[in-house]
Amino acid sequence: MKFLCLGYYDEKKFDAMPKDEVDALVRNCRTHDEGLHQSGHLIAVASLGPTRTTKSVRPKQGKASVTDGPFAETKEQIGAFFIIEARDLDEAAEVASLHPAAHLGEQVGWGIEVRPIDHFEQH
Repeated sequence: MKFLCLGYYDEKKFDAMPKDEVDALVRNCRTHDEGLHQSGHLIAVASLGPTRTTKSVRPKQGKASVTDGPFAETKEQIGAFFIIEARDLDEAAEVASLHPAAHLGEQVGWGIEVRPIDHFEQH
């Protein structure tokens, strides 16, 4: 079964971190991702750009309306995602809990939301 893991963070706190600390966190994530790939759990992983580079598309009066910024206006933003293969939601949460965002990123408000994927196509 496939699961989407959304990596949330506090963008302002992250932007305020010294570059060497950011680089160390990113290295930890990449090392972890490689191990996850080797284990057969990782299907895809991506880091997302900052919210200032985001556009939202929503329906408005029967047409698509494009606005600047993320869809959700919250303190925590989605900064990354990864798709994993796991037996069930419990195993998916266990796999996600090993990611550096689940234990090293407390100072930048990192967290991971794990959601089952109902339908997945790869083109």
